[in-house]
Amino acid sequence: MATTDEEVPSIEHPLLEPNFLQRRLYQLKLAGTAANDHTLVCLPTGLGKTTVSLLVTARRLEEVGGKSLMLAPTKPLVSQHADFYREALEIPEDEIVVFTGDVSPDDRATLWKEATVVMATPQVIENDLVGSRISLAGVTHCTFDECHRATGEYAYNYIAERYHADANDPLVTGMSASPGGDEAAILEVCENLGLQEVEVMTEDDADVAEFTHETDVEWERIDLPEEVIEIRDMLNEVITDRLETLKELGVAKSTQPDQSQKDLNRMRAELQQLINNDQSEGFKGMSVHAEVMKLRQAVTLVETQSVEALRRYFERQRNQARTSGASKASQRLVSDARVREAMRRAENFDELHPKYRKTRMLLAETLGLEGGERVIVFTESRDTAEALTDFLNDSFDAKRFVGQGDREGSDGMTQTQQQEVLDDFRAGKFEVLVSTSVAEEGLDVPEVDLVLFYEPVPTAIRSIQRKGRTGRQSKGRVVVLMADDTRDEAYFWISRRRENEMESELRELKGIAADLEAELDDSQRALSEFDDESGAKVNAEGGDPDAVGDSSSGNGGVAGQPGLQEFADEKEPTPEEDSLAEDDTTVENPHAEGDTIEIVADQREMDANIARELSKREEIEIRLETLSVGDYVLSDRVVVERKSVADFVDSLVGGDRSVFEQVGAMARHYSRPVVVVEGEGLYEQRDVHPNAIRGALSSLAVDFGASVLRTEHEADTTELLAVIAGREQTLSSREVSVHGEKAAKTLSEQQEYVVSSIAEIGPVTARSLLSEFGTIEAIMIASEDELQNADGVGQVTAERMREVIGSEYTGPT
Repeated sequence: MATTDEEVPSIEHPLLEPNFLQRRLYQLKLAGTAANDHTLVCLPTGLGKTTVSLLVTARRLEEVGGKSLMLAPTKPLVSQHADFYREALEIPEDEIVVFTGDVSPDDRATLWKEATVVMATPQVIENDLVGSRISLAGVTHCTFDECHRATGEYAYNYIAERYHADANDPLVTGMSASPGGDEAAILEVCENLGLQEVEVMTEDDADVAEFTHETDVEWERIDLPEEVIEIRDMLNEVITDRLETLKELGVAKSTQPDQSQKDLNRMRAELQQLINNDQSEGFKGMSVHAEVMKLRQAVTLVETQSVEALRRYFERQRNQARTSGASKASQRLVSDARVREAMRRAENFDELHPKYRKTRMLLAETLGLEGGERVIVFTESRDTAEALTDFLNDSFDAKRFVGQGDREGSDGMTQTQQQEVLDDFRAGKFEVLVSTSVAEEGLDVPEVDLVLFYEPVPTAIRSIQRKGRTGRQSKGRVVVLMADDTRDEAYFWISRRRENEMESELRELKGIAADLEAELDDSQRALSEFDDESGAKVNAEGGDPDAVGDSSSGNGGVAGQPGLQEFADEKEPTPEEDSLAEDDTTVENPHAEGDTIEIVADQREMDANIARELSKREEIEIRLETLSVGDYVLSDRVVVERKSVADFVDSLVGGDRSVFEQVGAMARHYSRPVVVVEGEGLYEQRDVHPNAIRGALSSLAVDFGASVLRTEHEADTTELLAVIAGREQTLSSREVSVHGEKAAKTLSEQQEYVVSSIAEIGPVTARSLLSEFGTIEAIMIASEDELQNADGVGQVTAERMREVIGSEYTGPT
């Protein structure tokens, strides 16, 4: 984007580096619209969406002041944007800061106050907003890069909602080369981000066309060798057998191995329904379904990737089946004779996969005969990326580019390593980049002579993102490898259809932008229908806001019900209070205006929406910490452990820490431990007898002194936590302490505590031992046989106790 040619006009602005940005009319038009309203900017990859956002930021900072926030989905992309802004803006470099998980929360809070421009991953900003570390009040421009991600529970949606609510003068810009596959998807993105204008530029626009060049798309058909087909057919035979079992259970309609993902999802949903109805067939079927999914992955690898990728996958499955917690699906998979034969044949296959051969040939043509300089090879599989890189290095200088997460047998790349690889590729230090999808979205991968798809991409967004890496400044080439008579063909045609649909949608958007904006206006107005004139809200289930028994229903349902009124957040005024109010005399309210309720949430609870929802309330401040006990601290005496019904039952029958250990730890630090069991079907989980669950609930209440509360769903839990925290802090004037406050233990409690810690036998067994022996000293000198005289102490427990008591201390290792 930078230019040193004085004859090429550049953009001049008080906050822009002189002669840095080439003047492109289409960018100026897009920026002009985006500077005046919340705008979705759609522009083909490589044509400067980031420059559009930069121009809007510069204008806002000059005219309005405040600070700018730019969000991008990956760390490398954030780092890239920061480098570009530091070059382009005449702002001190230390005022353009990067927020990722590598920067500590305390440092981020300090940097935020001093920064003018913040570049960040959305998860970090979401955590900082929920944890009350930053405020969006002074942010005057917020950019959501790759905004097509703003669907479902992605962090963009929460940040956008908070930004529109909290900012004094908000302006949102959403940017994407491919915002969605149809009008409904684009509309969803706009609604989630609060966008009201849609600006689209395509390569057909005259202003854009002069900066783009033709991109040819070719597909190369690959014939698989007979040995590979035989391995595939063996695996498909096993899939057919497993589908026959599912058909007998009434969930599979066909036993053909090439089931669509939609059908497989439907089967899983029907099996889950059987489980919910406490039918044992559901558990059996779910295990078989899991095996089918593993086998399908194996077939996909051998068909579309390579035999080497299949070998790596089989090795992981063998290792998984050997672990102590291996699933029955994994064990059945590796023990089936046909699968074992397929494994043996894969191990013995020593021919070059035809896709490898074609890849090497295409690279030789591009880099050798045609004098090209750079090639990107995209693949869906990290196994393939690593194996293919090793193979290509025999003939070319190739490097892999993969994500940051480590997997079995495969180390991820750190952000620094990713950036070094991109810098080296850009500088021409190597010629072939073999990449998984991490390089698709917006990263400034340099223009290349060839983009090679090792397999077709089944989604339009990813296909467009990848092809955008070529054809920006010179004629480019795109080649797709497609194995005949495999899933490659299906994926290819799906990709072609969806891509054409998206291109049509983008073109149509130019003509229907006004209608789309009208729809957005209507949707915003529709929200107000949920508020009556007094501001009361209809509850989440769509029922009467005064209905009783729904924690989301406010306080209307308690009026007139004896014994409930005192628990309402606000009392109904008496005639005397009405009279006082008419005389302008203030009536004291327990919830005094301006009071802030503080809730400390464990950072690991961010997988749920509870902390996010609580953080949206003006009267509640959330603090995120890594808690040693519990999930939420509501006061110096109340700590809450939240369990879904499935998690609760799982914690009874296994896991690293049982619910009793967790609640025991809570009870040692807080005098009012609370266990919230969330969801329905508590007595329908797994093969656990209802009386066993009732016994566990009873033990938590009686033996550990914990309050066990049931909620229907996350929203119900959210309301419950808000009520408890409000009562503790406002009515009882208690403060929050992450260390807890526990009344001094009595002598008996101290004795129980000491004994219960021996071999972690717990408080119930401790009481039994103390009743039998009378003193701690007597317990300590008792033999294994004598210990077994106490109720609840068997041979194993006695052996463990004697081992702890009698073993010599060796110190830390």
